[in-house]
Parts: sequence; C-alpha cells; structure tokens
Amino acid sequence: MTHSLSPISEASNMPFDIKTRVKELEEELIELRRDFHMHPELGMAEHRTAGIVERYLKKLGLEVSRMCGTGVIGLLRGRQPGKTLMMRADMDALPIEEMTGLDFKSKTPGVMHACGHDGHTSMMMIAAKILTENKNNLKGDIKFVFQPNEENGCALDMVQDGVMQNPTVDAVIGTHLMTGLPTGAISADDGPVMAEANVFRLTLQGLGGHTAVPEDSIDPILAAASVVQQVQAIQTRELSPHKSVAIVFGSIHAGTVANIIPEKVELHGTLRCLFNSREEPGENVLDRFERIVSNICAAHRVGYELEWTFHDPAVVNDPAVSAVVRNAAADVIAGTSQKIVPYVTMIGEDFCRFSQEVPGTFYFVGVANKEKKTDFPHHHPSFDIDEDGLATGVELHVTSAIHYLNGCVQNTPN
Repeated sequence: MTHSLSPISEASNMPFDIKTRVKELEEELIELRRDFHMHPELGMAEHRTAGIVERYLKKLGLEVSRMCGTGVIGLLRGRQPGKTLMMRADMDALPIEEMTGLDFKSKTPGVMHACGHDGHTSMMMIAAKILTENKNNLKGDIKFVFQPNEENGCALDMVQDGVMQNPTVDAVIGTHLMTGLPTGAISADDGPVMAEANVFRLTLQGLGGHTAVPEDSIDPILAAASVVQQVQAIQTRELSPHKSVAIVFGSIHAGTVANIIPEKVELHGTLRCLFNSREEPGENVLDRFERIVSNICAAHRVGYELEWTFHDPAVVNDPAVSAVVRNAAADVIAGTSQKIVPYVTMIGEDFCRFSQEVPGTFYFVGVANKEKKTDFPHHHPSFDIDEDGLATGVELHVTSAIHYLNGCVQNTPN
C-alpha cells in the first residue's frame, strides 16, 4: 500500500510551532509516563490515574466530567464554531509481574503497564495542554476521552453512556504505541488495521474411567486433540487466503493423574480475524467453528458447551480521516529520518466501538529500539517503550487535531 504524502505546513498556515512546544514539554511528558508506569492500576480500578488526569484537565480550564467510574472526559471548546473531534487514550494496566529492571518499574506486585497505556495517557495530557494553549486558533471542539478498562472492552459502556453526545462527535482518532515498529515510525492505513477479537470457553464432557479399560469410558481428551487440529481448517480450507484468521488455544485443562480418563476437558482461546465476522454473508467464522466442534464431538460421543465470553469487532479506519492523519504525519516527520509505513496487527482493540459510531482512525507510533530493549512484544513482562517515541505521538495528536478541525488538508488518494 502506498500513499501520496507531502509536508503542508506552509499551505496549512499552522498557527504556532508545534514541534518546538512539544520539545519544551518533553521532560514533563516523560515524568508523567514514568509516574503512571510506577503506579499501574487494573481496569476499573484506575482511581489514582483518573484523579491525576482529572486535576490536570481542570487546571487547563477544560470542562471535565467522569464516566464509567474511572473514565475522564475533558472538553475543549475552540474560539470558532466547527466540528467536534474526539481523541481517546486508555489508562488501564495488566495483571503481569514486571521484569524490566527499570528504575521506575511498577511498585504494585503483579501489575504492570505492559501495553503502553501509560504512554497513551501522558501523550494525550500533553496534547491537551498544547491544544488548550492555542484554543483561539481552533475551529470547533475537542473531546479528550481517557478510557478505563480497555483490556476488557469498556469502550462499549462509554458509548452506551453517551460519550459520543454533548456535544455530538463528528470523528474520532486514537493511537497505540507499538513495539512492532521502529521508534518514530508512523502508520495510519485505510481499512482494517486491528483484528476482531473473540474469546471462547469450550467444555467437552465425556465419561471418566480407568486407562486400562478405555472401552468403558468416553475420552474427552481425544476429542479435544481433534478439535484443536481441525478448527484450523477454517483458515486453510474454508476461507480465502486473503482473509486473515487466527485460532489459538491458550489454555487446556483436564484430568488429575496419569491412569484416569477425565470426565471433561476445558479449552480457552481466541479467534481473531481482520474483518467483522458477523457481517460476513453465509456462515460466519464463529458458526463454522461450532459446526466443526459439534461434528467432532458427535463422532467421539462427547457432549460440549461453547461460550463466547468476549467480542470486539475489527478496527476499520475511515479513509478520509486516515488521509488527514497521514498528511499531519507528513508534517511531523518533515526533515527527519522517520517514515510513514503500512502496519496491520491481529491484536484486538475496543477503539472499534467508537469508530463504529462515527468516522475514525486508529494510528500507530513505533517505540521499538533493540539497543534500549524496547522490542519485546506487548503483554510481555519485559515490555517497555522507547520514550523517544512519545514526543512523536504528542506532535501527531496535536497536528492531526488542527488539520481535522481547521481543514488544513485535502484527502490524498489511497
């Protein structure tokens, strides 16, 4: 995929020097990130984080409100009338014991920021400061949304509680720091960029017995082995190779000792795809999964229960909003060695709940630096980010907001 891009600072008549202001605030940016990193909080328990964000936004003079307990919303009203842009950052950490050895490592046992949300929160706080300082140059409003519990899908709760109203949101943007991209690289592709994520719990019910007389039992482990293998045929034999699907079993539990055939097997895993499976014509991927499970269980005389415990649709970027972000990115990287690159991941993201309501784009900023040991995958106990990428994220936030509200750019061809 290629995009026609060019820096447009002169054409857009940018009202202030964003890059210089970001540089002036970089120390504060890093201090915020490190503080959040030292004090991680799980989803719906982000009380300290939300309190810091709330006080910060109030000090800026924004209209501040709470939603979903620990969610924080700050409304910046521009001097001139126009559209309303929503900008979203997530705040929650993960139940992982940190193993980075950083001076500012987590002080909370068993909890760490292993997905970059500490960086997302601090970047948007600094972006809010810069945009507020220049609100007289804005044509429209900006709604800064600091979301709790992204890891468990709180975006849908915020939508249902009215986050897209008062004022009505016209477009939404958000970002994710990625250790899959080198520091400073930016990606804002059109179309699907993050996967639909479905979590399943499958229980196979057999008949226990002694392994010396297996004919007197119904072995659910044998059926489970067949299920694990055969559902992979959905990707390789039932769908076009151009449609990405990943079915992975992360947990299998059965039995207690070597010489007893267990009564049941429990399998947990995820089914991900780079399209919205429920919108597919005909039999969707989840139905195909259950059809295979059902027939395997019938063949093995095993009962089953299948529960889909979590679902987020794919993140699909709007071409027009993506074009705005890419043109903003061209300004950000002008005169540097940074690049705008294509990037798609099978990770899920509940940002999709917002971009299903209004046109939206979710863009990525690289933070991988092997020498700094910031190239570990997300959700890894050694996960860390190259803090040099934070300033890029802030500058892209600010520039994208101004481009969208002030109509600095025209859409570029995809």
